[in-house]
Amino acid sequence: MELIPVIDLMGGAVVHARRGARDAYRPIETPLCAGAGPLDVADGLLALGAFRTLYIADLDAIAGKGGHDAVLGRLAARHPALALWVDAGEANPEALAGRVAQGPGRPVVGSESLASLDAAVEALAAGGGVLSLDYGPEGPRGPAELHARPSLWPDAVIVMTLARVGAGEGPDLDRLGDILARAEGRRVYAAGGVRDVADLHRLADLGVAGVLLASALHDGRLSRHDIGTFTG
Repeated sequence: MELIPVIDLMGGAVVHARRGARDAYRPIETPLCAGAGPLDVADGLLALGAFRTLYIADLDAIAGKGGHDAVLGRLAARHPALALWVDAGEANPEALAGRVAQGPGRPVVGSESLASLDAAVEALAAGGGVLSLDYGPEGPRGPAELHARPSLWPDAVIVMTLARVGAGEGPDLDRLGDILARAEGRRVYAAGGVRDVADLHRLADLGVAGVLLASALHDGRLSRHDIGTFTG
């Protein structure tokens, strides 16, 4: 099972994500580095273990307020062997194809950014992206049929339980189990709620391909030894 650190970008800084309440996000305070600069925070996270992938949520781009591609380009140049998964709220097939071809990063298509099933089909037809099935406290976000029809999903699918992000309530094992049962062999990644190494073992036993992590890395609930158990 792959461990994937997460950084959330807003206003040029890494912010502390909690329960998907983006208006309340503030620059992160972490013992891993001084300040909330994206490159410094990324360096601090990558020093914890042999991570192969970094997930970036560009919250300004998702909100239609510009984006951080210049920062991501510098990050890619600094860590050329690192795969970047980038959720920039892109749903336009041309924009997605452009990111696949030129970067920076591999696009993440968030269901919350898709206005209709037709838009979802067109976006995913661009190929090369990761689908994030987004769930808020109210339930599935984006086209309901996209959540219901695994035949529409690409090979890699994130189950993003926004209400558990930064909340320390544990992963949503029931939802993940349901998605895995319907995924028809696709790689399923868990996002939201991991508290400690016991949660990582539960997710590995469940059969997820990987897990997105933030709070448990910054606050030390996952030690270097814990991380090394999965990253080698």
